[in-house]
Amino acid sequence: MRARSGCPVLAGMTTQTRSESGILRRILTGGLAAAVSICGFAGSTSMSGGRPHDLAPAADDVGRPHKGHGHAHEHRTQSRPVHAYARPITKSARISERWGVPGSWAAGHHTGIDFAAPEGTTVRSVGTGRVELAGEAGAYGNAVIVHMKDGKHVLFAHLSKISVRVGRAVRANTVIGASGNTGRTTGPHLHFEVRQHRGYGTEVDPVPYLARHGVRIA
Repeated sequence: MRARSGCPVLAGMTTQTRSESGILRRILTGGLAAAVSICGFAGSTSMSGGRPHDLAPAADDVGRPHKGHGHAHEHRTQSRPVHAYARPITKSARISERWGVPGSWAAGHHTGIDFAAPEGTTVRSVGTGRVELAGEAGAYGNAVIVHMKDGKHVLFAHLSKISVRVGRAVRANTVIGASGNTGRTTGPHLHFEVRQHRGYGTEVDPVPYLARHGVRIA
């Protein structure tokens, strides 16, 4: 047997197995299988980051769901389980605009919920996921998209500060950034969306979504 290139463990081991016999050969064969398993695992591991794109209403990028975000190394804490959910912003921030309100938006209605908050108010992840976008995003200003473990995509927009990078694994209460007044706005606030897919036009009401995960927003 010839070892595949790119796995030095196999290259050295297969040479030895040709000259061995009996019990020793079976032992070394077991070692070869282990080496194959190790090299196969290392070769299949990869991380893919999202690409920044314009989140303006004209965009037609529904994105592709990531497969296997690998949360095997996340641990539970005494205060909050790994898959718990949280508010995106402090309780003192009131909702100034609800989802679904008719208006001049491209979707014909408001696609998220707005929290009125002073510029610089801490914004946090609502649950476990991975950052797919972190940067300037057209009318949304500075924005972050997180691909949640349940498959949804959540958007935090008009930020004054971004504290995460693409590829970063987050969980409930991880600091995403700070609320602001970037992009097309009428004043400082956090615009928060929940999407079925990454692209514009797949939004659902964030209030019942969070309620299903134990987070009540008045």
